[in-house]
Amino acid sequence: MPLNETPVKQQNTTAYYGQAVASFALALGAVAIGIWNLETDAWVRAFLAVAVLYLTTSAFTLAKVVRDRQEAGQIVSRVDQARMEKIMVDYDPFQPKA
Repeated sequence: MPLNETPVKQQNTTAYYGQAVASFALALGAVAIGIWNLETDAWVRAFLAVAVLYLTTSAFTLAKVVRDRQEAGQIVSRVDQARMEKIMVDYDPFQPKA
């Protein structure tokens, strides 16, 4: 990619985003209803609820860390690519050496 071109930023569609939010809400709601309807002591339901919340926050954290690592790799790749393009532009094999 030449230096004067900017890379195209990939974005999700609104429908994809909406489907992801709806799926997450449905799954979390289903688990909450399941825990609420368990025929067991309240402390067991509370423990399971806390476990689900912990798992949910851990999943969000993991997704963010993976995304951040991927973005950092893309930035390094772009910098390396720009350096290589500059070297190739500056190098002229037919120019006489001084």
